[in-house]
Amino acid sequence: MSQGLLCLILLLVISILFVTELIPLAVTALGGAIACAVLGLVPLAEVFNGLAEPTVILFAAMSVIGSSIFYTGLAQRMAEFMIRGFGKSENAMIIGVMVTGALLSSILSNTITTACLLPVVLGICADKGLPASRQLMPLAFACGLGGVITVVGTPPNIIANGALVATGFRDTFNFFEFAKIGLPLTGAGILYMVLIGKRFLPQRELPTDLKLTRAVEITTSDPKKIFICAFITLMVLLGIGGRKWLALHGIVLHGAFTAEIVAVAGAMLCVLTGCLTEKQAYEGIDWVSVLVYAGMSTIATAVETSGAGRILAGWILEVTGPTTSPYIVTGVLFILTCLLTQVTSNTATAALMCPAGIAVAKALQADPRAAVMAIAVASSCAFASPVGTPPNNLVRGPGGYKVLDFLKTGSGLCLVSFLVTMLVIQQVWPFFPGR
Repeated sequence: MSQGLLCLILLLVISILFVTELIPLAVTALGGAIACAVLGLVPLAEVFNGLAEPTVILFAAMSVIGSSIFYTGLAQRMAEFMIRGFGKSENAMIIGVMVTGALLSSILSNTITTACLLPVVLGICADKGLPASRQLMPLAFACGLGGVITVVGTPPNIIANGALVATGFRDTFNFFEFAKIGLPLTGAGILYMVLIGKRFLPQRELPTDLKLTRAVEITTSDPKKIFICAFITLMVLLGIGGRKWLALHGIVLHGAFTAEIVAVAGAMLCVLTGCLTEKQAYEGIDWVSVLVYAGMSTIATAVETSGAGRILAGWILEVTGPTTSPYIVTGVLFILTCLLTQVTSNTATAALMCPAGIAVAKALQADPRAAVMAIAVASSCAFASPVGTPPNNLVRGPGGYKVLDFLKTGSGLCLVSFLVTMLVIQQVWPFFPGR
């Protein structure tokens, strides 16, 4: 049996374990990486190279900074101020909730953001006399959309970068590059919910205890720590974005001022200034995503070097047709990824689909970044199912939602996301740059 077929069999086993979650995702990914070494698909010394990738360090550091925003109470105060500032009508409330959720989830995890904003939205709905069932689903959707805005906003984004690196592409997506698609996508999502999606939202009177239940224990600091946390976060974001801006204007900073070093310095300052404890910092890192990234990075390398990618691309092109344009193939990959992410974790979905997207793009001699970006976005479009992503599951009980509510409201948002993604990708990441 060829190494390519052997790798595809291993990938099939990993896929089944990811979808069924018979064992933890991280164990599956790391076990797959070890299996690659045992089967001779990758050198033993490269099994855990993914843990040393700059994107992983950046993701972990920004997770710590995001946790400090939560633990100091800065996120809650920002949310209260922003949501109330949008007005009292239902449409204004939806816009306020979604804008706030999207902005916070671009630097916080979407799960933490939803948990943080859930009691805030419940309280404001109670004060304004608005049904919470009309606001909590837009909140969950916004947190999913907002995660696309930065490379650290959601695990599929860092996994997309990892897959590119693992298969030999060094031209990865930078911190704010995802904003080129994340911001239009979020804007379109808000517009959809205000004009169309709200028509499918249920209007249910919820028990009083549900309205008043706090989803999480919120630690409220003194104003001094909130100010310190806000200052550190702002400096880190300016440091990361400023480096790119200076480079565009011909000013290159010393190599020590990389995005990950700026983020790590910010995370350290958050702990040293007491914005959060050392234990809270460790707990704030999504270790499952880090370990899945590390494991699947090795597996993506094996798919590339063993020839499995070429075999997989050949099978896909047999179905779509060898003369099919990359645009159509990317659309198919988006749809398949979107369907898969409704029933399994977005992390697992991105980890499985990114190597396939890269393989197909290479077979068509197209830039793989377009296909990988489509897969990363589609992995975050788990809007049509309450189990596709933690934010949906968090609001299901307090909002009194049924499975059909997510299917009716979220399916349209998936369609909008597909159309926006395909339009933006064609303009920003062309399949054949320079032609």
